[in-house]
Order: sequence, then structure tokens, then C-alpha cells
Amino acid sequence: MVNRIILNETSYHGKGAIKEIANEVKQRGFKKAFICSDPDLIKFKVTDKVLNVLKENNLEYEVYSKIKANPTILNVKEGVLAYDNSKADYIIAIGGGSSIDTAKAIGIIAANKEFSDVRSLEGVAPTKNKSVPIIAVPTTAGTAAEVTINYVITDEEKKRKFVCVDTNDIPIIAIVDSDMMSSMPKGLTASTGMDALTHAIEGYITKGAWTMTDMFHLKAIELIAKSLRSACNNEDEGRETMALAQYIAGMGFSNVGLGIVHSMAHALGAVYDTPHGIANAILLPTVMRYNADATGEKYRDIAYAMGIKEAYTVSLEKARELACDAVAKLAKEVGIPENLKGILKDEDIDFLAESAVNDACKPGNPKDASKEDIINLYKSLL
Repeated sequence: MVNRIILNETSYHGKGAIKEIANEVKQRGFKKAFICSDPDLIKFKVTDKVLNVLKENNLEYEVYSKIKANPTILNVKEGVLAYDNSKADYIIAIGGGSSIDTAKAIGIIAANKEFSDVRSLEGVAPTKNKSVPIIAVPTTAGTAAEVTINYVITDEEKKRKFVCVDTNDIPIIAIVDSDMMSSMPKGLTASTGMDALTHAIEGYITKGAWTMTDMFHLKAIELIAKSLRSACNNEDEGRETMALAQYIAGMGFSNVGLGIVHSMAHALGAVYDTPHGIANAILLPTVMRYNADATGEKYRDIAYAMGIKEAYTVSLEKARELACDAVAKLAKEVGIPENLKGILKDEDIDFLAESAVNDACKPGNPKDASKEDIINLYKSLL
């Protein structure tokens, strides 16, 4: 079997890393940046941290901020038009998964106009040209969009999210600077951190997992278990460790896929506009219990990485229970709701399950989940 790994051309990590943007831009001969950042980041002057670097170095830019929390087809189409009108030659994406996913779609379409309808990018689209060069600057420690070949767009008309997987969309440079994440409120830190844990756990147990990605995912689980609580308390060490942990998880899952936690979360986001990290965090312990008997010895490793030292001395059944309990405990301690009450409506479950069944993440799940299985999983969280 042949396994493939695709990562960024270049990445920078640590406080103050955003200053490297100017050096990279000058070395590469880029002329004008198209800045993709959401309205809140602009309002609270997080985006300004990067803009100031550009100003200090007399580098030209233009800002595009029509980006929603769950980016839509319209966002992308408007963004492509704005990019074309800007005469920019590269993109700087500043934000969480929403800004970076929007930038990826804009960059791909700008270089491959035959996909301007956006919907045709779903799945593994046969794009011919690499995206417009993207420098990705995450402001959350969760999505790892800066290192992945995936992005997710919402089809508001059909009330569904669709996943795009394209080796041409990966940002050429990732700037993982924990200073860019310091203003995240506790709730967002918790939900994005649990999103990163979901990436690591689903990536570790997915059907496509192999030795190199296992290495990434186990280390990410260990780091997140140790640092998420600290990050939620806005402690520097926790912030910096989470910034690295989510990136490491991205190095893995981008190359091997995910599972039905993401499939089900995508459906919730499309119908209710539920924040992706919250949806993943609520679903993860329940779906882990469902998947347990299809994961071999891997839950021992997960439990141990979560800090459960007896994971290798108890029965396999007990180790699986310990892994699921540890994840549920962490989620509760950082303030994640324990169920979908107030979000999920019973009358929508059939549609949600149908969407999840057709989601691009589903085939990677370690257990072949039927629509009825997913319906029951949703119902168990009401």
C-alpha cells in the first residue's frame, strides 16, 4: 500500500512569527496582498497585528471581510470577484477555519475559473492549477486549516455543508503565532480546542490511518489533554502548546481523513449554523463509544495519551471506557454542553442523518455507520 503525506511548503511557529510574513513576501516577490479576515477580527483589531507588519514594510494590501462563521457559496463568489478586482497576486488568510476555508476556495477558483459555480469543487475536484499563493495565519487553535488540503463550504439553498479535498489548495506558508490567539474568549478556546482533539482522535482511528499519521495524532492528543484547560484560562504556555497541538493534528488528519463526528457536525452546522467546534465536542464522546468495538487496541493508546496511566493494565473493554470517559470529562471541564438540547430538533433528524451519510468524512469512519445508526446517535443526544 502506498501512503501519501502533503504538508505546507513552509511554516513558522512561536510568538512573534507574524513578522516573518514580510520576509517571505519580499523573498517571493509578491506585490499586493488580498486579506481575508472576518468582521469580528477586524473590529477587535486582531487583523491589525498582521496589517501593521505589512504597513511597516510598505507592502500593499486590500481587505475582504464578507466572511460568515460557516462560509457560504455566496461568500466565495463575492470573494472571487473582489480578488479579481483587487489586482492582488497573493492572499493572506487571517482567522479561524472560516477565513482560511474562504481563502482556499477563492484561491482555487481564481486559478481555475471553470469551478466558479463553487458546488463543483465538492469532493476531490480535478483542478489543474495550484491556488493563488496563500499565507495562512490562524487565530484559533483548532481547525488546522493552515496545514490541510480540505475546506468546507455551506450551501444555504440546500441546507448542507460540502467538503472539498484538493492538494492544490494548501497554503504555501503557515504562520502559527500564539499571540494571534491570545484574544480568544474561553468558550471559543474550548470549542476550537475540542475540534482539534476530534481531529486527532478521528484521524487516529480512521480507516486510512498509518504509522506516520498515528505519530502525529497521538502527540496531538497528549498535548491537548495537558494544555487545553490552561489555554482556556488564557495562560501563555497553554496557548502556545495548543497552537502547536492543533497544527500537529492537522498534519495527520489532512492526509488520512476523519469520521462521522465530522459528518454529523457538518450537518448541524448547515441546518442550525452551529459552531463547528461545539458540534464536534458534543458529538465526540458519544460517537467514540459507538466506534469503540471497531478500533482494536487504539483506545488504550488514546486513554494513555489522555493521561490515564493504567490504560495498558486493564481489560480492553475497560480501556475503551476510560478513553471515552476522559474525553467527556475534558469537554465538561472546559464548558462544553453534554447534549444537543436546544440545538437539535426531532423533526430534522432524518434530513440531518441523510446529510451525514452523504458527507465526505463518513467513509473514513472505522465502523460502517448506516443512516439508522446516525439517527440513533443524534436521538441519544436529545
